[in-house]
Amino acid sequence: MALLRIRLTGDEDAVRGIMNLLQSVDGIEHVEEVDDLMPHLDDEDSSSAGLHDTRGPDSHEIEVEVPNPSTARKVREAVEALAFDLDAVVEFEEDEA
Repeated sequence: MALLRIRLTGDEDAVRGIMNLLQSVDGIEHVEEVDDLMPHLDDEDSSSAGLHDTRGPDSHEIEVEVPNPSTARKVREAVEALAFDLDAVVEFEEDEA
């Protein structure tokens, strides 16, 4: 099985929609959102701390195990189409296992 990593930049609704889509694709057995390992270094004493317009959309990492290249292609096409509809941005990285 190959591991497909998806980096999604968007709001929580976009993440939920993409995760639901991935879990509904035939042949996909494992879908997991991986925690963000980078600390968010907000300066509490900053004059802009906590302001809404200083923060962009969240970035999320999703890992999907795909059984073959055909399924990986199907996943990429479906995720790209849904991300476009949800105003989210996706990037893909594939590792052969």
